Amino acid sequence: MNSNKLLVLYSAVLTVACAVSIASGAVASDGPERTSFTEIDVERINLREADGTLRMVISNTDRTPGIYIKGVERPHPSGRRTAGMIFLNDEGTENGGLTFGGRTLPDGTVVGSGHLSFDQYEQDQVIQLTQNEQGGRRWAGMVVTDRPDTPLDFDLAQRITSMPPGAERDAAIQRVMAEGTFGRQRVWVGKTRDRESAVLLSDAMGRPRIRMRVAPDGASAIDFLGEDGAVMRSITPQG
Repeated sequence: MNSNKLLVLYSAVLTVACAVSIASGAVASDGPERTSFTEIDVERINLREADGTLRMVISNTDRTPGIYIKGVERPHPSGRRTAGMIFLNDEGTENGGLTFGGRTLPDGTVVGSGHLSFDQYEQDQVIQLTQNEQGGRRWAGMVVTDRPDTPLDFDLAQRITSMPPGAERDAAIQRVMAEGTFGRQRVWVGKTRDRESAVLLSDAMGRPRIRMRVAPDGASAIDFLGEDGAVMRSITPQG
């Protein structure tokens, strides 16, 4: 091959390389290990430590991950499938996330949600900022939950969520709630489906003991509740 042909071949290769670089929007900068992008379209990003430990997943709905326990992925008990961001701790175990969604169903009903949470070590969420809309009713709030000291029982959660709707499933849910198997809610602050603003404070057994509320029309009260949920005393602006 003569020098003219080599020059033509070299020019062609260089032109293709430049075109690919421009089309991808990638421009290398600050050394061989850093690349800046003007814009990038992806379906999922896995953020890892230098040793490969997964620390965060950003994904669309189709690529939603299951749940990671010490770097091993398993199906999520709830069958989670939503766009968002999942946080993982130093050991590659999920410890919170940000999810969101919203759409109009074929019948015209609007559904939507947004959720930011942080989990206890090897347990479920202990702090949530969450909102939900369905059937024209909306609620939003901050929730604080007590969780057991033991790791979350994913097998039990999977068995219950896999049960068909009915009395047996309802009984199983009521049982784990009564036993506190998956934790008990201690604080709820927000707006209810009935458009009340409310604060609910519960004891270590998850029993509401103080309820502060303001109705849409401005009527307000502070209720002190007994173990059975009955109002023992109520304070209103009128005394």
